[in-house]
Amino acid sequence: MQAIRHYLLAVQFFTRIPVSGPLADWVGYSPAMLRASAAHFPGVGWLVAVIAAASFGAISWLLGPAQIFTPLVAAVLSTIVTVLATGGFHEDGLADVADGLGGGYQRERVLEIMKDSRIGAFGAMALVLAFAAKFALLALLGQQGLSIALWALLCGHVVSRFWPLIAVRTLPHVGDTATSKSKPLADQITPGALVTALLWCVIPVLLFALALGWRTAAVAVLTSGLGAVWMLWRFHKRLQGFTGDCLGTIQQVSEIAFYLGVAIAAGQQWILPIQPWLSL
Repeated sequence: MQAIRHYLLAVQFFTRIPVSGPLADWVGYSPAMLRASAAHFPGVGWLVAVIAAASFGAISWLLGPAQIFTPLVAAVLSTIVTVLATGGFHEDGLADVADGLGGGYQRERVLEIMKDSRIGAFGAMALVLAFAAKFALLALLGQQGLSIALWALLCGHVVSRFWPLIAVRTLPHVGDTATSKSKPLADQITPGALVTALLWCVIPVLLFALALGWRTAAVAVLTSGLGAVWMLWRFHKRLQGFTGDCLGTIQQVSEIAFYLGVAIAAGQQWILPIQPWLSL
């Protein structure tokens, strides 16, 4: 029951999916519970993944496969639905980090810019490019086959929510402790919590590999991990740590990198014919 409470608290913190009223009272809250809920961050990705894939599939079915722009429209509208479900939580972090790293040179100045809620030129460019990359890659995968795009969404949203926890484990939190909502979450994460988070990823990756091939799964997870490592290196070099916005940035970059890995596998014709029972 405690694990269910931690999971629902993660859903409450990372999405706009309502966990309120008597349910919220039952779940409860404490900094320790929020810290423990980090283990279920990829589990939240399950919910977001289902919403994204269901939206993409429903829009594709309504528009019909004969329309040349059907995959692109499905990619755009499913992304909008996903942002509504999460409240743009991670995209906001990406914009803040881009403004800070792009507009400041000294560490203190970078952190000061990141705390500003206003979006600057670098943040706007980051959001435009990130959304454009998602639209283009998902549309490309949709043209390769609807099931390919759906499996990419189902697995990408889960795997990309594991990598931010590596930052929590390896880097110190350098945000404003007085105002940061992520401070209790970022205080620490135990090896056991990391194992729990990894277990959330096992089933989606396994099913993804069965559907599209182990080589495709390996390339997608590798490119997603490389995107996360790149951001970790940037945060270590520029900030000597991370903030809550950095976690959202890692999620966004690694999600896009996952789709890129699937697209590379599709381009190299590594994707296997999907078995009927795995067709979505």
